[in-house]
Amino acid sequence: MNAPENSNAALAARDLKHVWHPCTQMHDHESIPMLPIVRGEGAWLIDAEGRRYLDGISSWWVNLFGHANPRIAAALAKQARTLEHVIFAGFTHEPAIRLAEELVRITPPGLERVFYADNGSSAIEVALKMSFHYWLNLGHGEKTRFIALTGSYHGETLGALSVSDVALYRKTYAPLLLTPLLAPSPDSYDGEPGESPQQTAARRLQQLRSLLERHAHETCAVIVEPLVQCAGGMRMYHPDYLTGLRALCDEFAVHFIADEIAVGFGRTGTLFACEQGGVSPDFMCLSKGLTGGFLPLSAVLTTDEVYAAFYAEYNAGKAFLHSHSYTGNPLACRVALETLAIFRDEPVLERNRQLAAHLSRRLEPLRDHPHVADVRQTGLIAAIELVADKASRQPFPAAERRGLRVYLHGLQHGVLLRPLGNVVYFMPPYVVTRDEIDLLVDRAVRGIENAVAN
Repeated sequence: MNAPENSNAALAARDLKHVWHPCTQMHDHESIPMLPIVRGEGAWLIDAEGRRYLDGISSWWVNLFGHANPRIAAALAKQARTLEHVIFAGFTHEPAIRLAEELVRITPPGLERVFYADNGSSAIEVALKMSFHYWLNLGHGEKTRFIALTGSYHGETLGALSVSDVALYRKTYAPLLLTPLLAPSPDSYDGEPGESPQQTAARRLQQLRSLLERHAHETCAVIVEPLVQCAGGMRMYHPDYLTGLRALCDEFAVHFIADEIAVGFGRTGTLFACEQGGVSPDFMCLSKGLTGGFLPLSAVLTTDEVYAAFYAEYNAGKAFLHSHSYTGNPLACRVALETLAIFRDEPVLERNRQLAAHLSRRLEPLRDHPHVADVRQTGLIAAIELVADKASRQPFPAAERRGLRVYLHGLQHGVLLRPLGNVVYFMPPYVVTRDEIDLLVDRAVRGIENAVAN
């Protein structure tokens, strides 16, 4: 008997006939069912047959204030009846203007110019090109390289991938990529025995200094994910590294690019992670939570000094010629404005801090688990490092796919957790309740027990 047309099975069969999904070995779906979602409510996703799944990862870290948030949805509908899109070269519109004004108001001091793009990877491309082009316009064409952190991830377009250091994403395309200079990550998990996170940061800053002493003359910028290296395994580090990085970039005349795409908009406990280091970068890349998870949009904020290096008569040939068809899309800008309005109107950061404290308390017992090497947290980002041997931190072989077991167990029991390899992490929407956090943790603990069993 054929499945009903609106069943999970029927929708999955139609999907698998034509759709190629991201970050997926499609062969897996011969044994792992594709899951069709038909609607969302708050922190929950609902499939075609009415089963509910608590979204523990904010649908790839984009959803801040819940699925189908009525306030953001109403703003989108109103804008759609007014202006859906217009070319952004030579034309403008109020949502883009207001959003730029608001972003300049809330970001660290000195960021005065806003360049729009479509997504996080595109924002990174813009920042890299803009940094290189700035130095070129100032007569420093020898500056062509970038410094990134080991374990970093900045996206999957070729430029963004060029400054990433996660082998899973980079290895295949290495012949097509630029070669970055890699500075050792200040990742606290990788610190020396007995070393505090602050001491790890200080030691890694000295190593960055050594790298700059040798290569600053050819370096455009240092690019980092402030406080948390997300796709690289939720690696976390002390804010002192950001403070020291800003000082080194000033000393050696290189730019500081802050990739706040995943960590911005309240994820780390402050509106922007850079605030915890007391620094303003030369470029700040924003996306994901910018629109509350409703539409693709990104923005690169930079300084008047950078802007001035491009401002000249047309024949000087200094213009920044980079564009996307949907640059400054009015629909996306309008929902971004509504997302930022929620931050103004509600005590979001305070509520997040309370939720983060509750999540921390619930995860604390896992520190004693025989297959957990580390439990770490920055704001509403928490991660559990699963290992084969706790004493030596020997990881499980990647081919065993222990994290996949956690994922499948979660789906079977109504939660969406999508580990990064053997790192189980939590990054829930800000509308999650304490009871829902309890559910997430309880399901994760059971999933971990299932995953580490022989």
